[in-house]
Amino acid sequence: MIAANLNSTTQSQLLEGAAVANQIKQEVRAEIERLLAAQKKAPCLAAVQVGDDPASAVYVRNKILACAEVGIRSEHHALPESTTTSELLELVRSLNSRNEVDGILTQLPLPKGVDETVVIDEIDPQKDVDGFHPINVGRLALGRPQLTPCTPAGIIELLDYYQVDIRGMNACVVGRSQIVGRPMAQLLLQRDATVTICHSRTRDLAAETRQADLLIVAIGRAGMIGREHIKPGAVVIDVGMNRLTGPDEVRAMFGSEATKRLEVLAKKGSTLVGDVRPSDAMEVAGRFTPVPGGVGLLTVAMLMKNTLKAARLRREL
Repeated sequence: MIAANLNSTTQSQLLEGAAVANQIKQEVRAEIERLLAAQKKAPCLAAVQVGDDPASAVYVRNKILACAEVGIRSEHHALPESTTTSELLELVRSLNSRNEVDGILTQLPLPKGVDETVVIDEIDPQKDVDGFHPINVGRLALGRPQLTPCTPAGIIELLDYYQVDIRGMNACVVGRSQIVGRPMAQLLLQRDATVTICHSRTRDLAAETRQADLLIVAIGRAGMIGREHIKPGAVVIDVGMNRLTGPDEVRAMFGSEATKRLEVLAKKGSTLVGDVRPSDAMEVAGRFTPVPGGVGLLTVAMLMKNTLKAARLRREL
């Protein structure tokens, strides 16, 4: 991947995800064009959505649009809220058996009453483009990854693009989910970082995070991380995706930079924010990711890359 030029002494540098995501998608599109030129079929991604959750609908739509952008064939399987675990498993088994389908994703969260663990376990590990199947989790833990969860993999791509040398860094991951926190820690370890994982039971969170040269936050609480948590000059990656609906919340979060966000709030009724207070990060961190415009863009781009990789592995291309 082409790297961005970045002076390591630059303070408060925004690590924007758009350029990185576009680079990834361009690489995927070029590879698919080569496959088609060699008279090979384009990869196919099957996206499964259960219920009518508005956020899930947006995420699935964005993934389908990204498929069209890079040349991946896509299928959208929309199931009603009343779908049972057994009915969803039947669809997953059908997709597993279809040779022309290279990747399967089930948009999370699933409705109450549907067992996510059972559904994820049923997906063919070779088609598990989210990287959540126990076999893919185990391969990652062993340092032999094939299909890696998209958000952590995208963060590594972002750090590489901006020439952040992970080797030897003190890295702290706030959050221990199977989707971001744990796989993120594994990827950092494999890049020779010294890794600390913090979570809701960490006794003195700020004392831990202030030691980090690289702080990755995926806790799911708007503005939880402030200046007291950030080591001066640290690289801060904000994975949080939260919505604020009150003007006072927005002012507290953004300080003197709140005007634009208040305009968004007035227009849309909410504004998207991360787990880190951006006004604090701007003053203390050396580099940090904005929300929106940071990590979120990379998750979809890495899904495209994983789908291409799944196709290559399955077809031995």
